[in-house]
Amino acid sequence: MTGTDRDYTSIEICAGAGGQAIGLHVAGFRHLALIEIDKYAAATLRENIEVHPKWDWERDNCDVLCKDVLEFDPERDLDKSAGLYRRGDVDLLAGGVPCPPFSHAGKQLGEDDERDLFPRILDLAELIRPRAVMIENVRGLMDAKFNDYRSRIQAQLEDMELTDEGLPGYKVVGWEVYEAEKFGVPQLRPRSILVAFRKDVLKDLKYEAPTPSAERLTVSEALEATMLERIAPFRTGARAAQAQQVFEDWKAAADKDVAPTLVGGSKKHGGADLGPSRAKKAWRALGVSGMGVANAPVNGEPTGTEDRDLFGADGPMLTVRQAAIIQGFPVEWNFTGGKTAQYRQVGNAFPPPVAQAIGESIIEVLKADHKRRTSR
Repeated sequence: MTGTDRDYTSIEICAGAGGQAIGLHVAGFRHLALIEIDKYAAATLRENIEVHPKWDWERDNCDVLCKDVLEFDPERDLDKSAGLYRRGDVDLLAGGVPCPPFSHAGKQLGEDDERDLFPRILDLAELIRPRAVMIENVRGLMDAKFNDYRSRIQAQLEDMELTDEGLPGYKVVGWEVYEAEKFGVPQLRPRSILVAFRKDVLKDLKYEAPTPSAERLTVSEALEATMLERIAPFRTGARAAQAQQVFEDWKAAADKDVAPTLVGGSKKHGGADLGPSRAKKAWRALGVSGMGVANAPVNGEPTGTEDRDLFGADGPMLTVRQAAIIQGFPVEWNFTGGKTAQYRQVGNAFPPPVAQAIGESIIEVLKADHKRRTSR
């Protein structure tokens, strides 16, 4: 825990490979359930929870459910956490609901897009009645064209009254855009975050949104160690000079800036790459080819695909591990599935350091409310 005076519990929908879950866990939340429809991402969650010592609480108490969130029912589906779950007692309902309905890269159909899951997370808020709600999405949701939509979402939360059960509606205390680069993530990745508290929790307490917490980290600073590992097999031999030049050229370019926003891509299309033409151009300026994802060396041995992956004309491609570092994942977090499935898990994730900062700001209010209630 991080100085909290009790276990603060959460349920997360659309959990992906765990970006938000990691950040909230570091902040002090303990997950009762992580719900994710993608089988590879759900396997990633299970396998990491199983092996990491700091996740021993979740090992015993967290249900990782590979299912459609539209079908999730906490009264029916919880197993490990069934004895801990009670309506009104969960501290946080969190979710990074699908971004295509609001993304600038798509048609921005909003509520007319069948992938819009804002209505579902509102249904779950009414069903679970957590003390706080946190919803993550792309910056495009904050565009003027969605002003009415955001107003309706806020109104539904704030009008969610069940006074006969002593569980009032919510107060939205913030709906802001957070830039990942301002929280130690070597990537732009702006995200809109809604934070709301149940009115009986908030009362006269003041919510303080997190402020930028870290110096800007360039692509070079983030990836230098892993890039050195990748050229290590070629330090001697016929390609030694070429390998050194590749590293020096990459480092000089990558030292200039943070990365553009990673994208996860769509299952409807082919293999993974680093985004549309504009993103590829930005990566090329940082000494990285965005045309695909590199095969990772195994036990330091060459992969046989170095001409494409490491020695290409536009610079080296990123490995999945390097993309995960750009996203802010801890190095020990592993991903399941093939290379494309792994990259999509990384590219679609919420940066853990940003989730941590927001999680800590939410816990400060929950701690103050807990202290107020227990000191009576």
